[in-house]
Amino acid sequence: MLKSRTRWIVRKSDPVLVKQFEKELKITPLVASLLVNRGFDTVDSARFFLFGKDEFHDPFLLKGMDIAVNRIREAIERKEPILIFGDYDADGVSSTSVLMKTLTDLGADVQFYVPNRFTEGYGPNEPAFRRAAENGIKLIITVDTGISAIHEASVAKELGLDLIITDHHEPGPVLPEALAIIHPKLPDSIYPFRDLAGVGVAFKLAHALYGRLPEHLLELALIGTIADLVPLKGENRLIAKKGLENIKVTNNIGLKTIFKLAGVEPLSINEETIAFTLGPRINAVGRLEDATMAVQLLLTNDENEAKELAEEMEALNRERQAIVNLITEEAINEVERNYPIETNKVLVLGKEGWNAGVIGIVASRLVEKYYRPTIVFSFDREKGVAKGSARSIPGFDLFQNLSTCRDILPHFGGHPMAAGMTLSIDDVGELRERLNGLANDQLTDEDFIPVTYLDEEVQINDIDLESLDELNLLSPFGVENAKPMVLINDVDITSIRKIGSDQNHLKIVVNKNGNSLDGIGFGLGSLVDEISPAAQISLIGELSINEWNNIRKPQIFVHDLSVDTWQLFDFRGQNRLNSIETLVPNENRKIIVFNKDNLDKISATLHDEVYLIENKEDAKSFNAHMANIVFADFPPSKELIIHLLSGKHPSRIYTYFYKESSDFFSTMPTRDHFKWFYAFLMQKGPIDLKRYGADIAKHRGWSQETITFMSKVFSELDFVTINNGFITLKRQTQKRDLTESKTYQIKQAQNALERDLLFSSFQELKDWFDKVLFESVELEEAF
Repeated sequence: MLKSRTRWIVRKSDPVLVKQFEKELKITPLVASLLVNRGFDTVDSARFFLFGKDEFHDPFLLKGMDIAVNRIREAIERKEPILIFGDYDADGVSSTSVLMKTLTDLGADVQFYVPNRFTEGYGPNEPAFRRAAENGIKLIITVDTGISAIHEASVAKELGLDLIITDHHEPGPVLPEALAIIHPKLPDSIYPFRDLAGVGVAFKLAHALYGRLPEHLLELALIGTIADLVPLKGENRLIAKKGLENIKVTNNIGLKTIFKLAGVEPLSINEETIAFTLGPRINAVGRLEDATMAVQLLLTNDENEAKELAEEMEALNRERQAIVNLITEEAINEVERNYPIETNKVLVLGKEGWNAGVIGIVASRLVEKYYRPTIVFSFDREKGVAKGSARSIPGFDLFQNLSTCRDILPHFGGHPMAAGMTLSIDDVGELRERLNGLANDQLTDEDFIPVTYLDEEVQINDIDLESLDELNLLSPFGVENAKPMVLINDVDITSIRKIGSDQNHLKIVVNKNGNSLDGIGFGLGSLVDEISPAAQISLIGELSINEWNNIRKPQIFVHDLSVDTWQLFDFRGQNRLNSIETLVPNENRKIIVFNKDNLDKISATLHDEVYLIENKEDAKSFNAHMANIVFADFPPSKELIIHLLSGKHPSRIYTYFYKESSDFFSTMPTRDHFKWFYAFLMQKGPIDLKRYGADIAKHRGWSQETITFMSKVFSELDFVTINNGFITLKRQTQKRDLTESKTYQIKQAQNALERDLLFSSFQELKDWFDKVLFESVELEEAF
């Protein structure tokens, strides 16, 4: 067996609706079922999603938009200095860039400010507002931040500053007192789409200020929309779709320089390029230094400046990766030592010196490893402050649960799945205790088993180029419109091997009913040792088209694998017992020795406990349930294996069957052999076997062992007498069968045993084990 790493849950689609979509939309069954599983319940809604020309909503449907636009236009007319107050992540950087470009185009006297993560923390702050007032600023517009800035809003009012807040984070029970708040999730909002990213809200403000759709800004709006992991539906999907079209042919010098340094071919850019190449590089700047540099890079028209800034960004990204790896290792050690998952349903940990800019990434990695809601803090002992970043799992709403702890959280904000906060170091323990109490009430044991939701179970013969080309109609993919994940059940393995310089990836070809499919599993190379070539496997992953040398073939990017039945791993004849600890998983590994003479040798080779099975009582009492059983040496009979396995359910069987030497290839005399030897003794009379045995064997082309064996059989059957090496035929004997000889029985049984267990083919051996495990095997068959 091979357990999957997550729970696989396959969505069920309405077959009648699928057929209707196929017929009326003229699409393949695969795409039709994916649409149904994504919640489309009418042909019209599905058609609109695939082929419709979406329109952006009127920006003035957002509450406060008219007030904001009028005040900004007034500031432009009066030449009043305007400050855009941004945030240091990719959403905040792109939001700031969108509004900077807009207001610059409209002739505003505008500048931007991005707070330093380390010295100022998240969001608007009083010192920054006071400096702005001193510098003559009359209007502050926040982007991707500000909905929690209640104190800062009152400071702005006190300073005579007009404050416009544009944000998308969860609003609290009390809202800041600002001139206007533009936010799609306000309690009394009538805006048709609630899930805009911060840059989406800034884009709507730009739309309203221009009086037309600012298509040239879609490539910037794309960045925050993808990087901030908002649902890719409604206007977000439209921003992403149109933004991707634009960014492939962008004239933005900063973007072109970033892509060139990262080795990205512009026409190949898709949503994954934004999520895994562009977004992390922009975020790296704000995580380690000042995100102002990232905004400058997106706004510059100077190629030399762009090159210099992009190279610095690239270096910071490499540094960020190294820091994340180091802190993650330290955090894992901290969990293992002080916060074991057995007693912590929510992981809350921190350390002085951990870089506050990357702890969000570390939290994500801990969630991935332990599948627990996680908060990672950076402690500033001098100030007594803990800055934290949190990530969650389905079923535990971070924002709601943290909201119950407002009395010890002077500053926090976020979403159900991610949040940031600042609090006193002295209150971290209290926060841990409260959140674990809430998790105890809200989460079940099953909630802590990771889930992979699958769109469809598919057959290999349904996977063709037409279907895979059609999948692009569903793109761009992201949150709530994930890349389709499918299940392929119970297929045979044509080939499987490790690939990559570190042999850490998996290459596989599977087949069923004459149809085959190539697959690659990144980071799954270790599973090759846990899959028997004869196993039927199930796999989940993303379907795609592999293009190489102008040849296009379907393939699957494998995310996980499972084998539902026991597996046989055949290492017979290798005699490499030291490989057991490398190739056989530690979990429930049980090493069996049948021959006491081998016990010391095998035990010395291995560090595991070794089980000696010498009789049927030992075998019957052995617990083989879900065990990885290793047959280290060769059994004296099949009977012991039958008693050991019959009616039990091992996970895997590894056959080494170590044997010092084999008799299988020595001659097993036939009845003709015995007939000739009997006639020879009758003709020649008594013979000195010590003297002439070798000559007789050589004459017949036999081994001397054959002569010795037949002589012993004749003696046991009372056909001859053997005295001091002389063999003499008895003249008057009863007729008896060779099988009455004990020596003949043992030799026959040993030959049959070696033939069946040691020298059988892999399939023959597996068939025999199947029979032992799942059928009734008569013990007589063991001899």
